Amino acid sequence: MKTVSDFLIERLKAWGVARIYGYPGDGINGVMGALSRAGDTIRLIQPRHEEAAAFMACGHAKFTDEVGVCLGTSGPGAIHLLTGLYDAKADHQPIVAICGQKPRRALGGEFQQEVDLLSLFKDVAHEYVEMVTVPAQLRHVVDRAFRIALAHRVPTCIILPSDVQELKAKEPPHEHGTVHSGLGYSAPIVIPGADDLVRAAEVLNSGKRVAVLIGAGARHAGDEVVRVADRLGAGIAKALLGKPALPDTMPYVTGGIGMLGTRPSYEMMRDCDTLLMVGSGFPYAEFLPEEGHARGVQIDIDPRMLSLRYPMEVNLVGDAAPTLRALLPLLQQNEDDRWRRTIERNVAEWWQTLEKRAMQDGEPINPQRVFWELSPRLPENVLLSCDTGTSVHWYSRDLKLRAGVLAAHSGGLASMGAAMPYAIAAKFAYPDRPAMAFVGDGAMQMNGLNELITVAKYWQQWKDPRFIVFVLNNRDLNMVTWEQRVLEGDPKFPASQDLPDFSYAAYAHLLGFDGFVIDEARKIVPTLESTLATRRPAVVEIVADPNIPPLPPHTTAKQAKDYLLALMKGDPDAMKIIRASAKQLFA
Repeated sequence: MKTVSDFLIERLKAWGVARIYGYPGDGINGVMGALSRAGDTIRLIQPRHEEAAAFMACGHAKFTDEVGVCLGTSGPGAIHLLTGLYDAKADHQPIVAICGQKPRRALGGEFQQEVDLLSLFKDVAHEYVEMVTVPAQLRHVVDRAFRIALAHRVPTCIILPSDVQELKAKEPPHEHGTVHSGLGYSAPIVIPGADDLVRAAEVLNSGKRVAVLIGAGARHAGDEVVRVADRLGAGIAKALLGKPALPDTMPYVTGGIGMLGTRPSYEMMRDCDTLLMVGSGFPYAEFLPEEGHARGVQIDIDPRMLSLRYPMEVNLVGDAAPTLRALLPLLQQNEDDRWRRTIERNVAEWWQTLEKRAMQDGEPINPQRVFWELSPRLPENVLLSCDTGTSVHWYSRDLKLRAGVLAAHSGGLASMGAAMPYAIAAKFAYPDRPAMAFVGDGAMQMNGLNELITVAKYWQQWKDPRFIVFVLNNRDLNMVTWEQRVLEGDPKFPASQDLPDFSYAAYAHLLGFDGFVIDEARKIVPTLESTLATRRPAVVEIVADPNIPPLPPHTTAKQAKDYLLALMKGDPDAMKIIRASAKQLFA
């Protein structure tokens, strides 16, 4: 007998699903049985926790542009999926979550592990969350979950009571009150109307100092962005999720923007008279032009994101690449190269500044130096993920990405613990490419150590076995410590910020991996070269100096005041901070 669960697996395969990231439990046993019966039709990847499963599904979507699928049992299993699903919602990624539920006859009876999942998922999967109560309903629920996830780039959710999973599969009958859905979705190519393109061109052509800001929505429009920027004589800044869209080696790419950003990006936004924003929801207004100081044009596929961060004069709903291609013939060549030459000079000076900062000593290791030395040694076509924490400061600023690199970060949600699951999902999607994850010790202790066990389970199946985890071990929840000082004017609070020391390299050895420790500057380059040459997973433990400040591109008077107040209130690391800050500012 073909069960509802068997039909589910067949339908997922028909939608092109190759892998499900999930964890078992009695509320989802019927689906697990169907997966077992299906053999290699769809592969189940088992993480150590359902939260990691949802992060993996999100990572799969980010690295492949396909729907990520995750699965959890009823009650706590379903609840654990939420963080990864909110990550997908915040970064506009298509995910389908499949959740088990208690038998229908028990619902409403406060049964063990009974949770109102429809209500629970109504926010994170608000575009579509549905519980299947009869077999004939499943087909259109699956089809709508996938089509809506793809069309709106959102997470959706299918809830399957455990008794329904075991029922005989049924197609909907040809009668009133039934739904007969079909497979498939092809995304439209959206281009703004001709009149709107002309209006946008008029604004951009009038600009003498044009700044371009790109985000994740420009990931497949790098060539078009460059052609438009060259026509306008503009510089290009990148929001964090747009970092892999263009190589950092280009002379007029100013790098990141915001607290993690660069001085050239800050100065370009401050001094520009025209802003072109492409595929970005960058949220921090203080790093954009002051309202009224620049005219604006924005391109985004989602009209809800238009004119949200800066009051734009022209808003274009469209896909980034075809919209820019349609706009380009309407743009005039800017013959005055003074603005572009200023940007290129600022970028060149900034890279020199970063190198000087990176070469300053740390106690014992300046983390910037590791990222700086790694940049020219990055393998071709490497897959990168970076966690939330001060590691993302150095990733954003010091790591020069080249063409062909894929990278992901938890942007909108900025959740700790995403980098390891992201990298694992990337490795399954591209098993012939090397992968690297940059993780702070806080995120590593949160869930990264557990997911190293997942790597140990699967790594020998990957064509290229290189899976390298760089752990910044500074025994501190360092980003929040600096936020306490600079944003609140409070000294470090050791009870909340200090982390237990742990030997990440020794743990790697326990799992059969290579483990390296960088605790002296002279070890940085040879350790990186040894790690990149290894033919198995590796953990590189960087004993990082927690007192090297992640300096913003521009320090406000309030930030300086709060920073000094924090030190005056008796910060336990005050003298070390002063010395490290002085070195960085001098550089």
